[in-house]
Order: sequence, then structure tokens, then C-alpha cells
Amino acid sequence: MTPTNDWHSIIASESHLSPDAARQLRDIGFVVVPGPVVLGGCEQLSEAYDRAVATADPADMHTGRTRSSTRINDFVNRGPEFDGIYIYPPLLAACCQIIRGPFKLSGMRARTLNPGAPTERLHVDVKHRANGWPLVGCILMVDVFDSENGATRFVPGSHLQPPEPSEVMTNPQDAHEEQVLACGPAGSVIIFNASVWHSHGANRSARPRRSIQAHFVPREAQASPDDHSRRMRPETLQRISDLAKYVLNVGTSNKPMHATCEDARA
Repeated sequence: MTPTNDWHSIIASESHLSPDAARQLRDIGFVVVPGPVVLGGCEQLSEAYDRAVATADPADMHTGRTRSSTRINDFVNRGPEFDGIYIYPPLLAACCQIIRGPFKLSGMRARTLNPGAPTERLHVDVKHRANGWPLVGCILMVDVFDSENGATRFVPGSHLQPPEPSEVMTNPQDAHEEQVLACGPAGSVIIFNASVWHSHGANRSARPRRSIQAHFVPREAQASPDDHSRRMRPETLQRISDLAKYVLNVGTSNKPMHATCEDARA
């Protein structure tokens, strides 16, 4: 057995989703679960998020053409408050279920949906059988997600069919008759098959709606353009566990030594 498979076997045996969450992920393409415990709670997470965004290099900031949202790349290196997200056991279990082989984090970033942002077009993050498929996405809710501030909408079961929304809908920005909103309190996590149709809703509230988003790909697939493996900070590598280094595909042998998935629960 190769070292990579050693780590993957440990993750597969020690990371678990509840039967109902696993069923939802398989059948409808997404699930909302309680998120990882953050030292200091949601208030500490919120403060760390704002601090990281305020001090980010402008080169890592992207607002898009409409400026309806702001993205900040490389949240792997933004502080210890974010270290538990990409090694959260239910998320790793979802990666095992969907990818069905060794995987890695492709990228993790912040996204703030600004007040007044319109509904985004329904889309998929990766097409069936395309390079990097299958892909797992997650969204950590820094703020509550509700119908007023642009909660993510999903079309249940759409990941089981090859067509993209643009191939069958006249206007993918329109409401879909089968869509549902993934709502939840701050600290919740949406885990989804990235081939499911989804998009954010309109932010009709007076406040920004903040989140941290991540994607996982097969181990051999190409990572996202903001690949963290090329810019790991020494303090991050010193701080994180061997499990985290394996998931990030940086700074350590793929062969497990002493650490296991218990690192994710510490």
C-alpha cells in the first residue's frame, strides 16, 4: 500500500457522517451540518474573518465585474481560527464518499456577499467527467444564512444529471421550481457535491453576508489558481498537524506517523 493510501485509509476509517447526512449528500447533493468548534466561538471567528479581510494583500482580493461580492484568496494562511475547517471530520467523510479515493484541498477563500447583491446564475463548479471531477465544496457560514441575505440555493438531485443549468434554462438567474435554500445559524457548514446546481440568492438585507468557501479535488487533479501549496507561510506549517499537511498536500510525507484524524477534533 502506498503512503498516500495509508493516509486516505485513516481518514476513511475515522471520519464519519451521520447516515441521514450521507443520504442527503448522495441523493439531493448537499447537506447542512453543525460546523467545527472554534476557540472563542462564532464571535471570535467573525473577528478573525474581518481582520483577515482588512489586512489582505490587494492582489488576493477580487470583486468581480458587478462588485456584488468580495473574495479573498488563501484562507489557509490567515490564522489559526480557520485551521479546523478543512480537516473537519464530517467534511473529510464527505470527500471520501464523493471522490472515492485520495483527495486534497484545492483552495479556501473568504466570500462576502454585499447588500443589494442580485441573485447569482445557477451553475455547477465542475461538469460531469471534466478535469477535477468529482469535486466537493463546503461553505462555512460566518453569518446566519437566510432568505433575506442571500442563502445558497440548490436544485436537489441535479448532480445526478449531466446537463448544466445554462444548457436547459432560458435564464439560470431565474428561480427554479425545485430549488431550496440552505439556511442555518452562524457556524453551520454546507457540504455539497460541486456538480449540483447552485448559486447564492439576492442579499436584500442591509448587512454583508460572510462565508468561507473551500473545494476538494482528487489527489492527482490540478489545484485552483490560488493554490496554497506555493505560498505556505512558515508559521502556518509550524502550527498545523500532519493530517492538515496531508490534506493540504504540503510540507510532510504522505505517510502517517503519529497523528491521525483525532487532530481534527482537538
